[in-house]
Amino acid sequence: MPHRMAYVANASDGKAADPDLPECPFCRITPDPATSYDDALVVRRGVSAYATLNLYPYNPGHLMVLPYRHVADYTDLDDAETAEIAQLTKEALTTIRKVSQPHAFNVGLNLGSASGGSLSAHLHQHVVPRWSGDANYLMVIAGTKMLPQLLGDTRDLLVDAWSDSAS
Repeated sequence: MPHRMAYVANASDGKAADPDLPECPFCRITPDPATSYDDALVVRRGVSAYATLNLYPYNPGHLMVLPYRHVADYTDLDDAETAEIAQLTKEALTTIRKVSQPHAFNVGLNLGSASGGSLSAHLHQHVVPRWSGDANYLMVIAGTKMLPQLLGDTRDLLVDAWSDSAS
């Protein structure tokens, strides 16, 4: 996906577009929205982890659950981060099911750059809703995915539904 290169190159070259911002795009998101950057797609904030929509989703509702702390490997998480990532993942599944009624999910981690992780220095777990037949001719032949909804609209639906399920 060539349009991702600016994002990936910026994240992996050790330089932020703004020298006052953290180098890692995931570290620009903090527990406090008032001190956070680039967090327009954050769906849910926790104490040690958060859920955010993927800027380059494979499917509508594709989000990531990750710690605020910059760690690369699952074994580097402390117990509180591990527990909160698990809890946010469960809540994400419940919320996406309520909003989109997917047929299935892919949930997983890409640990290390050889695994396909483009931003492998900051651990992030993908939650990807799947529907039967969601890899259609456009995806297979042209390598292009059509998303029927803008990311901001998807975020708003998930935030509203997540708030309803958390109460």
